[in-house]
Amino acid sequence: MKISAKYLAPAALAGLLTLTPPDAKGIDVSTATYLPNNHGKSLTTPVAWGAANNVIFMGVGGTSPAPYTHDADGAAVLGFGVGDPKENLGLQVALVNLDISAWDRYSMAVQLHRQLDNANAIAVGVENVMLSSGGDADKSFYIVYSQGVQADPFVNDVTGNSKLHFSIGAGTGRFGDKSPDDIAHGRGEHGTYVFGNIAYDVAESFNLIADWNGLNLNVGASKTFKAGNVPFAITIGAADLTRNSGDKVRFIGACGLAFKL
Repeated sequence: MKISAKYLAPAALAGLLTLTPPDAKGIDVSTATYLPNNHGKSLTTPVAWGAANNVIFMGVGGTSPAPYTHDADGAAVLGFGVGDPKENLGLQVALVNLDISAWDRYSMAVQLHRQLDNANAIAVGVENVMLSSGGDADKSFYIVYSQGVQADPFVNDVTGNSKLHFSIGAGTGRFGDKSPDDIAHGRGEHGTYVFGNIAYDVAESFNLIADWNGLNLNVGASKTFKAGNVPFAITIGAADLTRNSGDKVRFIGACGLAFKL
């Protein structure tokens, strides 16, 4: 199975790192603040809202086919979040298995995130910190800002949450460095190193998502269910919609759950 760390780690994390939206604790009640909903808000790009307050999350994700092959590929993630991003900082750490057929190639992702005062947040992080041999991507550092839009047309009157969310950021590595296959197929050597995502709540049921990961455009949807207090997220999408990277449009998907200790 072809290892595709550059693509699979983000797919495996999709929808999982936004299972725990900002807490209302500490919000200034003198002004209305409409917090983000709890559905996934990206497909292949980071968001500034992360796991914290002793949350553990886990899941699996994959793509079919992997770029420049006819084979599917999959990855798995296990992580935790500690700290309080409203009062100071939250720390999110994820261990990613890059190949679920072998379970012998691992990387780590770390993010520090801070909630601001108006349903927004900022974060810095690093992905693809290899813990074993193998993989096809170098470390990728990033900074990202996320916002739940507060304008009245984008507020869900039933849930009291923002319906429109966006993130914008910049990074190194996978956010702009194209693969040897891309270069060999005339896709160029570099992307934008700037990424972003936008998510909109449809019918109080799920988020429609579009993201640009610095290399290509992706679209999809994410929905979070709850079993008691345990959220379970499913994210699906279509990746590589433009000719900037990859050889064809491919399916990506992830599912996972989170719980608080």
